[in-house]
Amino acid sequence: MTSATAATGRCPWSEINDLEREYHDLEWGVPQTDDTVLFEFLILEGAQAGLSWDTILKKRENYRAAFADWDATRVARFKEKDVLRLMANAGIVRNRLKIESAISNAQAFLDVQAECGSFAKYVWQFVDGKPRQNAFKRGSDVPTSTPQSDQLSKGLKRRGFRFVGTTICYAFMQATGMVNDHLRSCPRYEPVRALGEKPLAL
Repeated sequence: MTSATAATGRCPWSEINDLEREYHDLEWGVPQTDDTVLFEFLILEGAQAGLSWDTILKKRENYRAAFADWDATRVARFKEKDVLRLMANAGIVRNRLKIESAISNAQAFLDVQAECGSFAKYVWQFVDGKPRQNAFKRGSDVPTSTPQSDQLSKGLKRRGFRFVGTTICYAFMQATGMVNDHLRSCPRYEPVRALGEKPLAL
């Protein structure tokens, strides 16, 4: 644990730089039910595979511009020319499989919305519609997957999603507040826990 982490009590991963700290302090773990936000995190977490979250955060605004402000309807209509355009965009991760999966995931995302009313209603059922409140003391205690992320991963794969392995799904669940994995020492633990006690607008 760094001296900065010891002083602030923040989750250790957040002390890399100011961008990580801002994300940790304002977004990470906050329960999200807005489908546009959920679509963004679904794609960004998939883009992170094999890379660091810091890398993705630095490219986040470029991703927003490249993927139509996270409008899944527009992304679902991307064609080969759009894939080539994105492959030439140095502001994002230029991996063809990840780019193509973002497009096919947008299509699967729309199918889930049509069937369930919203993507939020679908994913939140995996935690029974309420954030799971963990109480870990050390970063090493935080898991990289759980039975719930296993089930979410299987469910998404059955529906045609890609880059949704259980580890990616658990990172998605952490980011969108389906689980509260702030450490007990973290100043964000109690505020995020309090947000999780409020009824979700699903």
